[in-house]
Amino acid sequence: MSQGVIRRQDKAMPEAEIEALLKTAKVGHFGTSSEGGQPYVVPNLFVYEDGKIYTHNSRISGHFRQNIDQNPRVCFEVAEIGQVWPYGEFECDTSASYASVIAYGTVSIESDPAKKAWFFDRFMAKYADPTWDRPRSFYPRLEAVSVYCIELEQVTGKKGSMPALEEQWPAKNKTLSPQAVAPDRERN
Repeated sequence: MSQGVIRRQDKAMPEAEIEALLKTAKVGHFGTSSEGGQPYVVPNLFVYEDGKIYTHNSRISGHFRQNIDQNPRVCFEVAEIGQVWPYGEFECDTSASYASVIAYGTVSIESDPAKKAWFFDRFMAKYADPTWDRPRSFYPRLEAVSVYCIELEQVTGKKGSMPALEEQWPAKNKTLSPQAVAPDRERN
C-alpha cells in the first residue's frame, strides 16, 4: 500500500503502526459520493487483512450501495482519541493525544460465498466473545448480505502523543498567544 503525503511529518505514523490501528480499531467511516456529487459517510464495523478493508451491510440497496454502484472510489477513516491535555495558559491552548488513518481505494462486491464466509470468520474473531457457545463458521443467511472489499491505494496515518507532565501546563507554558492577557487577569 502506498503512503500519501501529510503536511506534519513530525506526526506521521510508521506503516507498522498504521497496520496495527487498522487491525484493532472498532469502527471505521466509509465515505462515498452520489451521482450528483453529494458526499455520504457511514460508520460501520470492518476487518482489515492483507492490505484490504472488508465490511458488510444488507443486500438491500441503500445510500452506500447506490453510491458505489455508480462510483467505486471510496475514502475510509479510523481514529482513536487519547487524553486531552493543556499546553498553555488559555483555553485555546489545549490538545489531545490521538491516532488516525485515512485511506483511499476502490471498492468491489464479494459474490463468492466462500469469500463471504471467510470475511465473517474474521469479523466474528474480531468482534464476538470467544466464549459464546455457537456453531463456528455457519452463516445460513450469506445471500442476504453484501460483503465489500476495498483495495487500498493510498494510506496515511498521523498520531499525536501525550507529553510527559513536565512538558504540560502549568509546568511549561507553551501558549501560542504569549502576549495575550485574559480579561480577568493582569500581566505582571
